[in-house]
Amino acid sequence: MFIDEIEITLKAGHGGAGKVSFFAGKHSGPDGGNGGAGGDLYAVASNNITNLNNFLGKHEISAQAGEHGDSNTKFGAKGEDLKLRLPVGTLLIDTQTEEQIELTKEDQEVLLCKGGRGGQGNDAFKSAARPAPHFAQPGEEGEKKRFKILVRMIAGFGLIGLPNAGKSSLLNELTNAGVAVAAYPFTTLQPNLGVLNRRVIADIPGLIEGASQGKGLGIKFLKHIEKVRLLLHCISAESEDVVADYKTTTRELEEYKQEFKDKKQTIILTKSDLVDEKKLKQEIRLLGKFQKDIIPVSIYDFESIEGLKKYLDSFKD
Repeated sequence: MFIDEIEITLKAGHGGAGKVSFFAGKHSGPDGGNGGAGGDLYAVASNNITNLNNFLGKHEISAQAGEHGDSNTKFGAKGEDLKLRLPVGTLLIDTQTEEQIELTKEDQEVLLCKGGRGGQGNDAFKSAARPAPHFAQPGEEGEKKRFKILVRMIAGFGLIGLPNAGKSSLLNELTNAGVAVAAYPFTTLQPNLGVLNRRVIADIPGLIEGASQGKGLGIKFLKHIEKVRLLLHCISAESEDVVADYKTTTRELEEYKQEFKDKKQTIILTKSDLVDEKKLKQEIRLLGKFQKDIIPVSIYDFESIEGLKKYLDSFKD
């Protein structure tokens, strides 16, 4: 299961209560210490996480409360801060204020909820007029907020196309990603990532006609390629109609979000080893009217894969 969207309540730690206490002896007096502050709650961006699966089944997460004050004017310890590690590309939306926080780079740290202040013990309230106060402050509640959390992967390149267009196999050859592949639709059930020369390539599950109306799987994950620099539009050279395949995927992209219309694309004719040269040339000619770079590749042709790597390496963001 790939969880990329959740709604959850986040809460900073409660402040510890102040202590009501008196030391014994001839000159007895108040000695209650202050409570410790509650722990703060932070979001921290990480490139080592790609989903929100760790939050599955959780409705509320809290930082540690501060410890209560004690006798002998002993202060309670501050509650431990909680740092939630989230994928780079995560968007957090405060459901009440609609404030948005975006995590865009590794190790970015954002304070989400501030811990409550600790209460003062009775020693803090003594005075000439009130030498023996019999009260102390309770600790304050930590901030509590409800967030909608969305993951949008930040990738340099996005592999798109119909099911069985060879996207996962191509990702494996380009990046050694180790993605499972098979000869039937929807082998890819979640976005997969690989890295080529420090640039991320995202393999998005196959789109089908009607995806923008909820059919198939791919539309669910298109949010992950909204920010890619280059779309790699994979079309199988075995297709009976490469033009129709191209139009189907392009139409679903644009119906999902018009911004895809202006996104830079390169057409990758996959499985080029499975057709003869005449058919391949005809497909290149037919696709030429879309005025995109067209690159035939085969995962069994080392030179074609290396050529594609060089092409991607030369692409300027």
